[in-house]
Amino acid sequence: MAEQVESTVGQGDDAGGQPYEYRRVELVEPDWTRLPGFADVTAAQWRSAQWQRAHCVKNIKQLRQLMGDLLDEKFYDDLAADQEQHATMSMLLPPQMLNTMVPHEVPDTDAFYTDPVRRYMLPVASDRRADWPSHPHATRDSLHEHDMWVAEGLTHRYPTKVLAELLSTCPQYCGHCTRMDLVGNSTPTIDKLRLTGKPVDRYDAIINYLQQHPEVRDVVVSGGDVANVPWKNLEAFLMRLLAIDTIRDIRLATKALMGMPQHWLAPDVVEGLERVARTAHRRGVNLAIHTHVNHVNSLTPLVAEAARTALDVGVRDVRNQGVLMRGVNATDTDLLDLCFGLQGEANILPYYFYMCDMIPNAEHWRVSVAEAQHLQHAIMGYLPGYATPRIVCDVPFVGKRWVHMLADYDRERGISYWTKNYRTGIELDDPDALQRRYPFYDPIYTLPESGQQWWRDNFPPDTAAAADAAAASRQAAERDAVHA
Repeated sequence: MAEQVESTVGQGDDAGGQPYEYRRVELVEPDWTRLPGFADVTAAQWRSAQWQRAHCVKNIKQLRQLMGDLLDEKFYDDLAADQEQHATMSMLLPPQMLNTMVPHEVPDTDAFYTDPVRRYMLPVASDRRADWPSHPHATRDSLHEHDMWVAEGLTHRYPTKVLAELLSTCPQYCGHCTRMDLVGNSTPTIDKLRLTGKPVDRYDAIINYLQQHPEVRDVVVSGGDVANVPWKNLEAFLMRLLAIDTIRDIRLATKALMGMPQHWLAPDVVEGLERVARTAHRRGVNLAIHTHVNHVNSLTPLVAEAARTALDVGVRDVRNQGVLMRGVNATDTDLLDLCFGLQGEANILPYYFYMCDMIPNAEHWRVSVAEAQHLQHAIMGYLPGYATPRIVCDVPFVGKRWVHMLADYDRERGISYWTKNYRTGIELDDPDALQRRYPFYDPIYTLPESGQQWWRDNFPPDTAAAADAAAASRQAAERDAVHA
């Protein structure tokens, strides 16, 4: 029986002084030679994007070669069990990211287990909840992005904004990926959706749609990660976007600014980004980069250099969209440390922290809306107002909502209710869309015992996996019917 989780958020110092004490911490590139597999790697190799890509860790054998005898056999067994039984994302870790796990000492098994970057980039079976690994209402495409495709890879969810998924791969794969239905290789438990069209045809269809829909002014160019699009192809696509008069904002989504900053420092990428930025400036279009940093340990001088270089060549803003995750950053201290590192040391604006989406096998990461509200309160007043991130819940069929914007909240059963002020692309003919209340669900183990018992009575834990599989099959069938 799961016990109610003990909250670790917003615990201030009641003994006097400030709950959070700011001290400047300058960024440091961890010594990669402390890891046996990187012992002979030169600074020039480390700075090479080609070298970083060629030496990504993709399986347990390669992790053993890197770590030598630093990790016990129990960790590798734990990792193997997760890969076989739970993982929604395949393993793909650049050297840059691996080097920020246990960054200031030679790692051992215990330190590796508790490391916050490892917790979400390299999950193991013992991390997962045994009682409720998935919420009964979790689904593979939890935000229904594919249901809202107006062309392959183009989601028209908001009235004036679209998401363009140019590809389905990244330089690194995060365990909590909200697009786990599409992104990355299939795993033993998840058979991924595939983009079937040729890239050139997909890009043409996206551009044609935007030319025909002047109400769209904002394009998030994503995937996957745009760092995996060959630069000449990405630049050509961006120039076509910039030629559409009604497009006023373009945002490039790339975790690789942090996970593989070497890519964004490569001369051909820097030169091409400057051409795009100059064109955007000349045409009055706001060009920004959105990255994804979840813990201050991921910030290094190379990350700061990549962000500064993008700003120097004319990108208007580099912003961070993190994900709030238990065991990674779900305390006020962790969030403030990260935000001060982003804003003060890395030239990256703290923008959003999303609550982790309701995908399969993610319950151990998710926090409740109440905890998120407490965290939002705890971080206020320390950072400049423009650099204080908003914690948001991405509610299915609703979109991003500040965690204090809920309409109602059943704290016992962990069900929050939300309203909205626009129709998504699949609700244009729905007269009730703007009057409906849309539910979102807290992790069951965070509820009081009476609430947990209600869920056990209505969704017994041993049927949770079956319910998830049924929901995924139903969603896939609906998607196939829409796009047939």
